[in-house]
Amino acid sequence: MNTLNTVLAQVTNRIRERSASARGAYLKRVDALRQRPRGADRMGCANVAHAFAAMPGEDKLRIVAEKAPHIGIVTAYNDMLSAHQPYEGYPAQIRATAHRLGATAQVAGGVPAMCDGVTQGYAGMELSLFSRDTIAMGTAIALSHDVFDAALLLGICDKIVPGLLIGALHFGHLPCVFVPAGPMGSGLSNNDKAKVREQAAQGLVGRSELLQAEQAAYHSPGTCTFYGTANSNQMLLEAMGLHVPGAAFVHPHAPLRQALTDEAVATVLSLRAGRRDLPIGHLVDERSIVNAMVALLATGGSTNHLIHWVAVARAAGILIDWNDFSELSAVVPLLARVYPNGSADVNQFQAAGGPSFVLRELMSAGLMHADAGAVAEGGMARYADVPQLDGERVRWAKLPADSGDAAVLRTAADPFSPTGGLALLQGNLGRAVIKVSAVPDDRHIIEAPARVFDSQEDLHAAFKAGELDRDVVVVVRFQGPHANGMPELHKLTPPLAVLQGKGFRVALVTDGRMSGASGKVPAAIHVSPEALAGGPLGKVRDGDLIRLDATTGSLAALVPAEEWAARTPAKRSEAMADEHAHGLGRELFAGMRRNVNSAEEGACTWL
Repeated sequence: MNTLNTVLAQVTNRIRERSASARGAYLKRVDALRQRPRGADRMGCANVAHAFAAMPGEDKLRIVAEKAPHIGIVTAYNDMLSAHQPYEGYPAQIRATAHRLGATAQVAGGVPAMCDGVTQGYAGMELSLFSRDTIAMGTAIALSHDVFDAALLLGICDKIVPGLLIGALHFGHLPCVFVPAGPMGSGLSNNDKAKVREQAAQGLVGRSELLQAEQAAYHSPGTCTFYGTANSNQMLLEAMGLHVPGAAFVHPHAPLRQALTDEAVATVLSLRAGRRDLPIGHLVDERSIVNAMVALLATGGSTNHLIHWVAVARAAGILIDWNDFSELSAVVPLLARVYPNGSADVNQFQAAGGPSFVLRELMSAGLMHADAGAVAEGGMARYADVPQLDGERVRWAKLPADSGDAAVLRTAADPFSPTGGLALLQGNLGRAVIKVSAVPDDRHIIEAPARVFDSQEDLHAAFKAGELDRDVVVVVRFQGPHANGMPELHKLTPPLAVLQGKGFRVALVTDGRMSGASGKVPAAIHVSPEALAGGPLGKVRDGDLIRLDATTGSLAALVPAEEWAARTPAKRSEAMADEHAHGLGRELFAGMRRNVNSAEEGACTWL
C-alpha cells in the first residue's frame, strides 16, 4: 500500500480532533455495556423465560446452560420492496447455520422499509427521509430485549441501511454484520428507460408505453440496477468493512449468495472473543467513516449520503460536515461510471470488478485507511478480493490488474476524472451540494433567470404550458426537512432533461432532495438553511439572475447586496402548510418535522 494521501490524513485528523469529546463519551458508554455479564446470566428468571419461551427446548438449553452465543436478527423484510423480498427465507437459513456452528439465532424484530420508487411524487414520499430515524428506533426496540451476543442486520435500500446502522451504533457493544441480498438481473437499460420517461413528459408516448418500459426495467426480486442510494449503501458498507467481503452485488438466487449468508453468520460469531473481539461501536471510527466518504466520491454515489452519513457518524460520536466531503472530493479520483453517471448498470459494474476493484485501487493509491477495522479476518485488505464458490464454501481470489470494462471501471492511475463526483456550493443562497459526475462539462456553469415554485406540481404545470421553454434556473423551495420531510424530487428530472435536450441552459436549485438521479441536469440540492427556516431561497423572485458555478463552488443570486439584504423572505401559504401536515400518516411525523436539524447536520430527529 502507498503512503496515505496528505489531504485524507488531514481531514481524518481534523474529524478526530473535532469529535474527541463526543467520541470519548460514546466509547465510554459502549465499553461500560461490554463489561456486563451476558444477557441470559444477567437477567431475572422471568425475563429469561419470556425471551426464549417460543424457542425449541434444545435452544433454551444451549443459551442458558451451555452459554452458547445468541444472535439477534433485525430484518427489513417485506415483499413490497423487490430488494427485500429475498429476505423472506433468511431467518430459517441463519438459524440452521447458527445451530451448525454451536450458536442460536432469533428474529429480534422487523423494521419498516418503504420503496421510494412507489411513493415518488406522492404524499408517502414525505415520510421517506423520516423513515430512516424510524428504522433506527425500530432497530433499537428490536435489540432492547438485551439478550443478544451479536446481531445480523438485513437491509439494503435507501433509508433502511442508514437507519439500521444508526440503530446498531446505539448498541455499539455488539458485534454486527450486514447481510445483503443482491441486485435484480438487468432489464431495460437505464438510458432507454430515461428516454421513454422524457417522451412521456412531452406527450409523445402514452401511459401504456411508459408502464411497459418501467415494468421492463423493474422486473424481478433484487435491488434496482441503477447506482442510486440503495446500491451506494452497499458500496459504503463494503468500504466500512461491515459486509462479508464482496457480498454486495451477488444476485439473490445465485448459489454464492446462500454461501455468503452462511459466511455472515460465521463472521459475526468470530467477532466475539479473543483478538477478534470487535463490536460495531469500535469498528466504526473516524477512519471507517472517511473510507465510506471516499468510496462514495470515487464511484459518483448518491448525494443522499451527504445527509445520511453525517447522521451515521453522529450516532458513533463522530462529527463530519460538507466541508470534509468537499476537501476529499478534490483529491479522490472518479473510478466508476454507473448510471446515472454512465450507461452501465450495477451488474455491469460488478462484472467489471465491482467494489473489490474500487477498494483495491483506492487503498493502493493511499486514498483509504487500509488499517481500519473490518468484520473480515485480515481486515480491509480482504475487501480487495472477490468471493467465489468452492463446493459449498466461499473462497476469495485476486482480481486481474486491469478493469474488466474500462468504460465502466478504471484504475486510480487512469481515472475518469481526477476529482470526485460531488461538489459543495455556497453563496448568498446558502450551502448546497451538486453531483457533477453525470453533468456535461459545458453545463458546470449555468447563469439564467429564476423561475420560482413552491411545489413540484406547479413546476409540472408550467412545463406543460410551455412557460419554461427558455434558459432558466428553476427554484423549488419549501421542500426541506422542516417543511414537508424533504421528499426526493425525481419527477422533476424528465421535464428538466427535455428542456436541456432542446438546447436551453437549465438548472435546478432546491432545498429538497434529488439523490443524484438528476443525472445530466445541473442540480444544486439540499440547500441549507431551508426556506421554511428563514433560508435565503425565500428571497428569490421570478427573473432574478441566478449563477450556479460548480467549478468555483458558488451559488448566488446576482442581486445588488443592498436590495438582497432588504428583501423579506416569502412565506409558505397556509393551504400548503395544512396539506403537508395532514393525511396519509403525515400527522404522526409532526414531531419529527418540528425537531429535525438541517440537511448538513444529517436531518437528525433524535438530537
